[in-house]
Amino acid sequence: MASISEEKTETIYHFPRLDTVLMVEEYIREHSGEFKKKAVWTNLPKKMMYQTFNVIYNYLLESGKIAKDSEGKICWIWNPELVKKYLSDNSLAIR
Repeated sequence: MASISEEKTETIYHFPRLDTVLMVEEYIREHSGEFKKKAVWTNLPKKMMYQTFNVIYNYLLESGKIAKDSEGKICWIWNPELVKKYLSDNSLAIR
């Protein structure tokens, strides 16, 4: 299965700033499962270009922080405490 970055061949002319990425992360985390992609973009606290939002959206999707359900709604799925638990479990170590 090809990753999203391999499927897209668009040239990115502008990369988002960290504060913009964090704003989108926080908004999706607070409104998990409420909105579809375009509705998230239109309801963000600060306006941004849709292309910039797509770069952030694809990053969050590829990094496993968000997922899209069967209705197309965006859900926050990242759980750092669970990751720490599994990383500290020696029985799960690669041998």
